[in-house]
Amino acid sequence: MSNVKPWHQEKLIDRLKVERGGEDEAAFREFAGRARKAGNPKFICDACFIEEKGPDSVTFGGKVFRSRVLRANLEKVERVFPYIATCGREFDELVPTNDDFLLAYWLDTIKEAALGAATNALFSFLAKRHGVRKTSSMNPGSGPAETWPIQQQKELFAVFGDVEGKIGVKLTDSFLMVPNKTISGIAFPTETDFVTCSLCPREVCPNRRAAYDAGKAASFGKDG
Repeated sequence: MSNVKPWHQEKLIDRLKVERGGEDEAAFREFAGRARKAGNPKFICDACFIEEKGPDSVTFGGKVFRSRVLRANLEKVERVFPYIATCGREFDELVPTNDDFLLAYWLDTIKEAALGAATNALFSFLAKRHGVRKTSSMNPGSGPAETWPIQQQKELFAVFGDVEGKIGVKLTDSFLMVPNKTISGIAFPTETDFVTCSLCPREVCPNRRAAYDAGKAASFGKDG
C-alpha cells in the first residue's frame, strides 16, 4: 500500500453541478469534509513471475487463471502485477440509510473519485517501485463473460490471502466486491494499449473506456 492523494473537491462540485454560493454548496462542502476525514482509499498489489502458460491459461501466485484473452496478452510477458484498489469501506458509514437521496448521490460520486485516487496511486507505485511505466490491465468480469469470467475473482483474491483484513474489501458469494467502488485486476507491461471494453459489444455502458472493435474481438475468438 502507499499514500493516496485526496480527490479534488472543486472538480466534484462542478461534476455534481452544485450551485456555487447557495445552500447546497455549503452542505456539500461540509459533507465532503467529513468524507475526506473518514475516507481511506487504498490498494494492494504484488509482483508475480508467471510460473506456467497453457493453451488458454496462465499460472502465477500459485493460482491458475483461465482466459484465452489473458493468455494472448501475456504471450511475451514474464511478470505481472495483480492488484485490488478500493475507495475504502469507511465511506459507507457516512450515510446510514438510503432515505437521503441527495447525500447518497454525493457519496457515490465521492467514492468513485476516491477509487480513482487509489488507482492513480497504484500505477504511480508500479512506476516508482518496479519501473513499469506503460501498462495495460485486465479485470475479471469486465467485458463479455467469456473474456475473463468473474468467478476468477476467487483466485485473484487468493493471491493476496486475507484481503478483507488487509484493505477491508470483501468478496461476496456472487463474486462482487464490497465496497462497491473497488476494482481488481492484473496489470502487465506492454508496448500496445489494451482495454477489455474493446471486446464488448454492449452499446449502453457508463463505464466504457474504449470503443468496441469487432476485428479485435474476432481475433481473440471465444474461450471454451
